[in-house]
Amino acid sequence: MGYQPLAAPYFFARQRILFRQGSVTMKGNFYENERVALFIDGANLYSAARSLGFDIDYRRLLKVFREKGRLVRAYYYTALVEDQEYSPIRPLIDWLDYNGYTMVTKPAKEFTDAMGRRKVKGNMDIELAIDVLEMADHLDHVILFSGDGDFRRLVEAVQRRGIRVSVVSTIKSAPPMVADELRRQADDFIELSELAPLIARNPSERASRPAAVAPREGEADGDEAPPESLMRSA
Repeated sequence: MGYQPLAAPYFFARQRILFRQGSVTMKGNFYENERVALFIDGANLYSAARSLGFDIDYRRLLKVFREKGRLVRAYYYTALVEDQEYSPIRPLIDWLDYNGYTMVTKPAKEFTDAMGRRKVKGNMDIELAIDVLEMADHLDHVILFSGDGDFRRLVEAVQRRGIRVSVVSTIKSAPPMVADELRRQADDFIELSELAPLIARNPSERASRPAAVAPREGEADGDEAPPESLMRSA
């Protein structure tokens, strides 16, 4: 695996923490009381979850990682097509913004390819990398939700500063969603399919009800996030 920070303050007190929900167990290596932050590549995580056949319940995801350590921040990155009268992913973004996530968005770029087809491009790699580097002095452990191999160099850079990095993605899809070089560089790899029972949205929930929308300013937050599959496929 990747670089191991030998000078970490809890190196010799390292423990394996087990998280159980019913009969489901997820294993993860964490230091007691370490400072943790989540960096979620929204489009990449959505594609990985979709390849495994489930929707993510973002309230459950936040709860799982709050139990793992001192959660400092949970960032979610996505690009938006701004010229649309209604963005189908907007209800999800608004819900996340009201419910413990720090949203980082930017306008997607539209272009026409050589075949005359309309394409939308929205890469958030630079924004994510800058936030990781800026937060590095305040963290002990970075949880990166992405399989993008372009992040390998970023992982190496923060590891040199004594920070452990876990990557969440999957090798169970065909083809695997995580780049081999990123998986090798990470200190730990968390298989998304094994995490799924703890963070998956129950497909039977609200089966007969429309997707939740974010609360208006001044109102209490909704009790669950809109399903991302409906938002992105609309």
